[in-house]
Amino acid sequence: MPQVSSVTVPYAAYLRVYEPLAAFPEPERGHWERYARRTDRPSYQDELRRSLADLLATPPIAVPVQESGDAFVLEVEGVVCVCPWRTRLRGWQALGELGDELPGPVLDAVLPPVVRLQATQDYERWLTRNPDARPWIRTATWQVPLDWFALVSDEEREYDKGAAGLAPVLRYRTPMVQARRRVARSLRALKDALDEGPLIEGLVDVGRWLEEFHPRSLVELDYGGLVHALPAGELEDDHSAADVAAGVDALRRGDGAAAGEAYGRLVERWRSVRDRRSAN
Repeated sequence: MPQVSSVTVPYAAYLRVYEPLAAFPEPERGHWERYARRTDRPSYQDELRRSLADLLATPPIAVPVQESGDAFVLEVEGVVCVCPWRTRLRGWQALGELGDELPGPVLDAVLPPVVRLQATQDYERWLTRNPDARPWIRTATWQVPLDWFALVSDEEREYDKGAAGLAPVLRYRTPMVQARRRVARSLRALKDALDEGPLIEGLVDVGRWLEEFHPRSLVELDYGGLVHALPAGELEDDHSAADVAAGVDALRRGDGAAAGEAYGRLVERWRSVRDRRSAN
């Protein structure tokens, strides 16, 4: 494997699904079985660095030419589960969202129109051969979408301050059946109390995505590089999943005031991150 820089790349959070090996058909299952035995598996930062390296090429490479053969690996109750990177597919999908993220002149400077057009045409051809393709990883920059927090519980929160130069870690892991159950409960409460809006739309979308995976999968919400956008004290005190759960529960009880308080805590917590995004 090529040497990778030790520089940390911010500021993205991730929602990942780890599927058991039994969910994959051969010969892909054999590939992941062998891959899981490796001791030099790359990290999410390595994945980001490789993507950025492509953008710095001349001309820039909007989407990798070949699909990645890498994955994240976990062992869950003795069962090996993998989360394929699918960097090429995710690159195509992210390319379609760049127009909403960057001003036109900036986008053209980073990825000229001819490069984006070629990538779009390649994606359309690829989709005709792979109509059911879906990513195992969702990425959000400068935020954790509120609908992601609805999938997890505060009791599943894992926080490590980091030491000896290591970055802090904040993540949640939950069984797929629990994540699906929470989506259904949250949707019922929100639809009974609110009009259609971004939170409901986001939950519907993420719920449909989860249905694509094996029921014995594991769902992971990882703050990833976003930990660098939050001061250490605020990160340690971040219980956003608990606030989302409290807000949904308040709506279920018809307590609009308590729901508003929970939402206010979330807004206040993430204001500093939005401010840093604006500054950049």
